[in-house]
Amino acid sequence: MAFYVVRARPDPQRLAELRARLDSGAFVKLRPFGEALTASLEGARRDPQTGEAVWEEEDYCSPPLAMEREAVLDRYFTNMVAEPVKQGEGWARIAHLPSLWAQAPLRPEAPVSSGESLGLIMAEDAGLVCDWQTRNCG
Repeated sequence: MAFYVVRARPDPQRLAELRARLDSGAFVKLRPFGEALTASLEGARRDPQTGEAVWEEEDYCSPPLAMEREAVLDRYFTNMVAEPVKQGEGWARIAHLPSLWAQAPLRPEAPVSSGESLGLIMAEDAGLVCDWQTRNCG
């Protein structure tokens, strides 16, 4: 098992949507990474000097975060960089930073309906399909 400190630039137009997805538990049942990704994004911090989101992520992929990026992260973040760390070291490094979610308001102006394009996301190159209604990815 490997751990990384992840730095990425959040898409300000989609941050409220991401928060709503986290609040609804939309990613929790994505296998094999849903629980770890959800916990990491819920604990994400914001670096005020760079505007980047920063979090520690558990991952087993090579390259790092490959599945997570295709299923979730690339929709909400750009310029993602993952640095290997020991478990807990990343969280310790960023503990002083404010929460990514401390900014207000972080709620979508209109509810995200299951009929929107977010209901099913396909990453054809990897053959990966994530259905947010059933919370399955595979």
